[in-house]
Parts: sequence; C-alpha cells; structure tokens
Amino acid sequence: MFESLFVDSSAVMQPRLRKLASRALALAFFGGCGGAVHRTSSASDPSASPSGPVVRVLAMSHRPAEERARDRYRHPAQTLDFFGLQPNMEVIELWPGRGWYTRVLGPLLRERGTLIVATPDPEGPPGFRREGARLLVGEVRAHPDVYGEVRTAVLDPPERIDLGPDGSVDVVLTFRNFHNWLRDGTEESVVQAVFRVLKPGGVFGVVDHRARPGTSRATMARSGYVTEELVIQRATEAGFELDGKSEINANSADTADYVEGVWALPPTLRAGPLNRDRYLAIGESDRMTIRFVKPGA
Repeated sequence: MFESLFVDSSAVMQPRLRKLASRALALAFFGGCGGAVHRTSSASDPSASPSGPVVRVLAMSHRPAEERARDRYRHPAQTLDFFGLQPNMEVIELWPGRGWYTRVLGPLLRERGTLIVATPDPEGPPGFRREGARLLVGEVRAHPDVYGEVRTAVLDPPERIDLGPDGSVDVVLTFRNFHNWLRDGTEESVVQAVFRVLKPGGVFGVVDHRARPGTSRATMARSGYVTEELVIQRATEAGFELDGKSEINANSADTADYVEGVWALPPTLRAGPLNRDRYLAIGESDRMTIRFVKPGA
C-alpha cells in the first residue's frame, strides 16, 4: 500500500469522463505541443515546439542544467502528450531513479493531480537503487512547493510489489526500466501488477532502449536493449491492449551493438575516453515509446 508523504490530493477524473474529454484536455494542457493521443498512432514529431504549462516546468530552476541538456534526447513534452497525461490524473512513475522525470511530473500534477513514485523500499538493505530512492524521497519532502503532494509506493520485485489498490490510478509510466526487470527475470510480475493497479481505460506508458528484432533474451539482458516484441508480448499477456507506438524518442544513429551495452552512450559513457567522441555524436539511445491501455472503460 501507499506510504503517504503528504495529504491526499483532490479526486481525479472518472475514466468515462476522461475518455470523452481526453482530446480537449490534452490540447488545453499542453498548448499544442504535438497533438492529442490517437489510437494506433505510430509517429509524433519530436521537433514540434511545445508550449504552455509543460514548457514552464521544463524551464523551472529546480531542474539542473545537466538534466535540461537531456531534453533534446528525451522529448518530455511530446512524450507525456503521447501518453495522454492530464493535470488532474493520478499517476505512478515506476523506479524514478534519480528523479529526471519526477522533476517534470511533480510540478505538472502538483495542483490538480497526484504523483506516486514507486521505488525500492528506501528503508531496505543498502544498494544503489535504495540510496537513490532515499535521496529522491528526501528531495520531494523538502520541496512540496515544487512537487506537490507526492506519495510513495514500493516496487521491489520479486519480494515486494505494493503499487496500491486495484483499479486506483489513471496512468503508470516507466522510463528506461524494462530492461532491468528483464535482466532480473521480474518483468512479468511487474507488468501484471501495473495491470491490476490501473483503472479500466488506464494507460501504461513504456519508454526503453530498443533492440533489433530477433535479439536474444541473453543479449537483451547483457546489453540493456529490449525488443518491442517482448515488451508488447508481456503487456498483452497481462491483459493490456496495444494502443499506440511513437518514434518520438527514436535515434537512427544508435547501432545498439556496443561492448559496454547501452551504457556506452551518454549520459553514462561507460567506455571512458575510448570512442568518447563517437558516442557523444550518437547521443542517447534509440528508444521505443509505447502506449498500452487496460480494457474495460
């Protein structure tokens, strides 16, 4: 169950109302930053110029300069638009890490919605993910004026997955995490938990490093790249419907065949000075951006 950091936020839009109003609200919220979500859409324009609240958040001073530099690779405004995020929704971010997307989602949802960050148990055994969770929870606690009434849930597969009551949230998002669950052999249990916690009509948005079709599971686990086919398979096995794919976060310069895996590329640059200029020129990885919907709305 949730561990509340702050007082509960206001109620979110009911699924049927959200479905009817989705297009109008998305356009109003993002100010035309790439258009409302369309079913079975396959592309969006990452060069589109976003405006409105999302742009103000991206320019806020709480975002470090090195994080703003990632915007050109991660296209946060267009990505959140594609996933249909709206300001009065209840949203779970899975494994936010150091909080790159949390620093965008928190302010966007602060006034009318709710953000829940699902992290490894901050009070659990030592580890880099738990340390990151402790730091992030500390940051949102210290700055409610920026992040609003953020709550936490525990995602510690396979031992503990407590995302919240069944059918309780509108959107669940994961950014560059599916490959970690695949490596640990826990991706099925995580996706099943996501399906349970979403309301009928709720959205599961996935962004991750994209492997070439036919890549073996062993190579995916080693390299950090995952095939779209596997992600779609796991989601549909859990009960989701594929609702759309976008090339917002594609990068055709990424060959996905590095000895160091995806971590050869920025921002990690695991190879150090070796081929550094080449990796910097490539930029961040080629990424799938996929939208699933829980049927039944």
